[in-house]
Amino acid sequence: MEDIQSPLKEMAKQFGVKLIPEQTGQFQQYMELLVEWNEKLNLTAITEPSEIVEKHFVDSLTLLSACKLKEGAKVLDVGTGAGFPGLALKIARPDLQVTLLDGANKRLIFLGEVCSALGLECSRVHKRAEEAGLDKGMRESFDLVTARAVAALNILSEYCLPLVKMKGYFAAMKGPGAGEELSMSKNALRLLGGDQVEVKSIQLPTAGERNLVLVRKLRFTPKTYPRHGGTISKHPL
Repeated sequence: MEDIQSPLKEMAKQFGVKLIPEQTGQFQQYMELLVEWNEKLNLTAITEPSEIVEKHFVDSLTLLSACKLKEGAKVLDVGTGAGFPGLALKIARPDLQVTLLDGANKRLIFLGEVCSALGLECSRVHKRAEEAGLDKGMRESFDLVTARAVAALNILSEYCLPLVKMKGYFAAMKGPGAGEELSMSKNALRLLGGDQVEVKSIQLPTAGERNLVLVRKLRFTPKTYPRHGGTISKHPL
């Protein structure tokens, strides 16, 4: 399979992320496993090596340039899917305590295989986001909670903010329409304890505009949230 290590290293460098040979080798192995498992699990529609590099790996790593994470920070990836951005962050920053959350166990089995092959330790949790938000062991315990391509921001906020610890961050990885989503989400963010909001725009070389919506949590989330999953999507805050 095509060697992606050199182009990945150069592209990541453009976003302030330096990868050593061991890490680019892990990304190479990750890509090969992704393509192999994708034939039976349908993990991603993006299967060309160059597109995987830019649209999955580098897109995930832009989070590191936008959000400064302390050594050993606890990170939760909600609706991780094939491991983006959570597993990509773990490769680039092995010191992070990464938890991969997904409602589909088959994806978590795949991610377990990848972690084993790459020699990485990540926690994998088979729960829906709203179940995790009500779990006393997970609620308000993460320095960073992130999600990519999961739901509209006003819905995603209710899934994610209950899991963010005080003074921690919720980072929603969005495409070009982030400003419009944000304007519709002000009520949700206020209710859930998210105060300081910043949008960081990034241009990927060929995939175009990406927006990282960073929300700092400065108030506890009321115990009435998150609501049941069906209610969250049918009646967004």
